[in-house]
Amino acid sequence: MGKRPDEHEGTPEKRGDWVTYRPQIKVLDPTVRDGGLMNNHKFDDDFVRAVYEADVVAGIDYMEIGYKGAKKQYPPGEYGPWKHCDEDDIRRIVGENPTGMKLSVMADAERCDYKEDIIPCSESVLDAVRVATYVHQIPVAVDMVLDAHEKGYEVLLQLMAVSAIRDEELDLALDVIFDTPVSAVYIVDSFGSLYSEQVRSLTKKFMAHAERTGKEVGFHGHNNQQLAYANTIEAIILGANRVDGTMYGMGRGAGNCPMELLVGFLKNPKFRLRPIIECIQKHVAPLRSELNWGPEIPYNITGQLNEHPRAAMKFLAGPNGQDWVAFYDEMLEEE
Repeated sequence: MGKRPDEHEGTPEKRGDWVTYRPQIKVLDPTVRDGGLMNNHKFDDDFVRAVYEADVVAGIDYMEIGYKGAKKQYPPGEYGPWKHCDEDDIRRIVGENPTGMKLSVMADAERCDYKEDIIPCSESVLDAVRVATYVHQIPVAVDMVLDAHEKGYEVLLQLMAVSAIRDEELDLALDVIFDTPVSAVYIVDSFGSLYSEQVRSLTKKFMAHAERTGKEVGFHGHNNQQLAYANTIEAIILGANRVDGTMYGMGRGAGNCPMELLVGFLKNPKFRLRPIIECIQKHVAPLRSELNWGPEIPYNITGQLNEHPRAAMKFLAGPNGQDWVAFYDEMLEEE
């Protein structure tokens, strides 16, 4: 039986792949979670199951299946099941998850009833909780980390909108969050505004804290300036061992680092590219025209201005969504 084209042989040195091959790197797929921001998390079961099955076959380390959103803030009638990730909904897709892939959910600071809605890990099919926080929410986030850790989960933390945090604030924040029982802290380019030199500086700063505490550094990029993939590579080169990629770059607004590019870059023989491409072709690409994620001129503009993409999303959904010059003028007036 012939070998599949994405099955490598030999050692990394013999393949000449040693520059990008680092077995410690773990990949997390937030396609359903981040992509759900484009349709109020109303993916049908077939789509979620297709992503799950592709991730398993592809050797992806973690799948982030959605949010633990507070139902008072996000009523179930207005949002799909992947905004809340109730245990029955998750198990309907994955059963007992009899695989080596870990399942995670995201819990936003101040948007999650975490004490009630996150049940003990021993009663859940979930393995990890990723707490997402802005810098001003860190006291709440720390309590969420401690709560999830005490319930038996692996806990990750995303420090969002890092491009908008002052250096002094960032130093203080990192002192606090790296001393919590998290496995990894992620640099999050929420606005897709970072350039490689900024990613380099931030990764070095985060890595210094990681080396002090024995934790790992992660990177989650948005593609407003079409730099999510390049910036993810930069973070990897500097030592980040936790990285995100989504199928076909699906995600809020301009989207994220494309999984198909990331897996190809890593050159790790445990990963399989074919099931990712197949999932994209059959299940993800057909949604592109409906959900309309990916780089657009308004997203480029918000990325260059280091602004949240919500303004671009609102403009593109409006009656004059193709009048990019008007959006440019409007954004400059607000500067």
